[in-house]
Amino acid sequence: MAGPDTPNGNGNSGSGFNTTNIAITQSVKNSLQSLTVAEALITLRTYMTQARFQEFFLQAESIAQIMIAVDAYNVALNQDDDGSTTTTETELNMNVYKPFVRSQDISEVDRTVISSGLFANGAGSLSAYFSSSTANKATASYIEMYAADPASDSSAQVQFAVGYAHIDGSGSLGNSTKTTAGNRETAALYRQFRNVILGPDSTYFQVADGSSSGLNKKDFIFVVFNRSQMREKVDPGNWELHLSGSGGKTELRLIDDSSATSNATVNQGGRVFNIVSGSIKSGTAVIKTAASAETANGAPGLFYPDLGILILNPKWISGNGGLALGDATGSNVFGQAAASASLMMSSPSSVHRGGDTAAPRFAPYFAVRREEEINSRSYFCRATNREFNFSANPTYETKSDGTNERGFFTQPTFQGDPKAYITQVGLYDDALDLMAVAKLSQPQLKSYSREALIKVKLDF
Repeated sequence: MAGPDTPNGNGNSGSGFNTTNIAITQSVKNSLQSLTVAEALITLRTYMTQARFQEFFLQAESIAQIMIAVDAYNVALNQDDDGSTTTTETELNMNVYKPFVRSQDISEVDRTVISSGLFANGAGSLSAYFSSSTANKATASYIEMYAADPASDSSAQVQFAVGYAHIDGSGSLGNSTKTTAGNRETAALYRQFRNVILGPDSTYFQVADGSSSGLNKKDFIFVVFNRSQMREKVDPGNWELHLSGSGGKTELRLIDDSSATSNATVNQGGRVFNIVSGSIKSGTAVIKTAASAETANGAPGLFYPDLGILILNPKWISGNGGLALGDATGSNVFGQAAASASLMMSSPSSVHRGGDTAAPRFAPYFAVRREEEINSRSYFCRATNREFNFSANPTYETKSDGTNERGFFTQPTFQGDPKAYITQVGLYDDALDLMAVAKLSQPQLKSYSREALIKVKLDF
């Protein structure tokens, strides 16, 4: 059955296609709006040859795309092989939309993993940390650390926070019951970390100790990276933290054991690796003691790369010559355990190791890299010799002599040989809403004798 305004007096190939190509009028376009995609495509066959149908409508997947293709079809139909128009040679045609052929013009998504320094300005390591002068007085639970002194550098940004959490509230006021000031920060923090990281039936964090069940930990020191600095996630196997012991007599070096396993444990907080003693300074991970071999005090801790969290075991730290929190974790006291924990990371360089004045000084060191997955999709915008040779700039056209109608070239030499410069490409959705704009580094000349292929790459 012929569609609306089906042309008469033209041959039909028997497959629904016409033997000639005929312009699609506005009334036909309007009638297509009420049809399904399949019905609209069947109707359009009666206006053109099979070759033209395949050229303009084969990839159309929606009525909006069909409308764009109809305009492009009419533009091509009104042009002779030499590029001039068959209707009125001075009439401007400024069709600005061209649908993508999905199988030819849009590439598959490419994924690239990028590793970069996590700290300020892309730095991969820090050898000094700073905190606010009032940080120790503000809270008993955590301290924010900077790469520059916030007292003298107004642009200094928080790099990470270090603090202490205890399930019973030790190290903060109101150990057994909440005070009117609403203290017990360490207990609140323990439960907050537990709710985010552990499953609903878990009570304690557990570190490896050689047994199948692990060692329950009622308290821990935490290091949480600033989300804006971490971006997507911390790169497993690409961080190292140095801690000093009491009096600067010990230097503990911590890394994760991601290099020793191909299957990370995954729980509610995402992937989790053991924190172990070792170093990556040589370029490869060198583990001093495996987590499963830490039977006395349990492993040094847990590492959650997708959350950017380090959970450190205070008992392991003190048992290996590191700083013991001691009175800082007492009952119903403002113990400032967070300050003690931060001191382990940034002991003054004036303190010597081992009591030997000739020994090298403890130097704070924290190396961390972040990992991002960049997805890319490429759109190939093709402008054939007959397309996009006109400009939508109002100065491109003028009124004809003796009339008030626009539609004539301002530059008479453009008649029969129009020229334009492509400066940007807009990407639109099916509803013709502008979604993205790509700007060219320099204008590209477009005419009947020149074609253009512009690649637009979107990273997300």
